[in-house]
Amino acid sequence: MSKRAVILAGGKGTRLKPYTISLPKPLVPVGEMPILEIIIRQLTKAGFTHITITINHMADIIRAFCGDGSKWGTNIDYSLEDKPLSTMGPLKLINDLPENFLIMNGDVLTDLDFEMFYNEHEKSNNIFTVSAYSRDQKVDYGVLEIGIDGKLANFIEKPTNRYNVSMGVYMANKKILDLIPENQFYGFDHLMLDLIETQNPATVKIHSGYWLDIGRPDDYEKACNDLEENNIKY
Repeated sequence: MSKRAVILAGGKGTRLKPYTISLPKPLVPVGEMPILEIIIRQLTKAGFTHITITINHMADIIRAFCGDGSKWGTNIDYSLEDKPLSTMGPLKLINDLPENFLIMNGDVLTDLDFEMFYNEHEKSNNIFTVSAYSRDQKVDYGVLEIGIDGKLANFIEKPTNRYNVSMGVYMANKKILDLIPENQFYGFDHLMLDLIETQNPATVKIHSGYWLDIGRPDDYEKACNDLEENNIKY
C-alpha cells in the first residue's frame, strides 16, 4: 500500500547558526550526507512512495538538491509557503493528502521504525499520534525550594529532570485539517491544545531507541558523533 509523508523544511534554522548561514538546516550534513537525505532514504525504505516537502527559507536550494526524488526511488513534490506558517499550518496548503499520513521535521535523526509507526496509527484509528522520547534535562543551577513562610525548605544542587518530549515525528488523520486555519501561523502546540479542547486528544507512543533533533549546535555535533556508533540505518 502506498504511504505518504510530509517533511517540514521551511524553517530558518536560527538556533543552528553559524551552520545555517549559507545552507538551509535540512541540508546541513550529518556524517556523509545532509540530514534531509538521511530522512528521505529512511522513509523510502519504509515504503513511503510519495513525499511532500514544505519549503520557505532557501526553498530553491532544497528543490535543487532533492529534485523529484527519483534518485532515491520515491516521488517528491513541494509545498511553498509565502510566509512562515509554523509546523501544522503548511498542511492546509496541500490539497491531496490521504486519509492517514506521516508528518516529520526535516532535522530529526532517529532509528524509529516508520513503517510500524504508520501501521499502528492506522490500525488504531487515531486522529493524531505523537512519537515521544524521554529526555533528561539538567538544570545548571542550585535549585531553592521555598516554604510558604519564605524560609528555605530544601536545596537541590544542579538537579536532572526527565520529560517526555515530542520527537517531531507524527501520524495524522486528515480530520485534523478541519482544525487548522487557512493561511495562518498554526503550530503543533496549537493543534495539541485544540484536540484536547475538542475531547479528541492525540495518542502518544514512547520511542525507546535513538532520537536527536539537530536544531542546536551541541545536539548537531552530538548527532554527527552518534551516527555510526548507534548504527542508524539509512
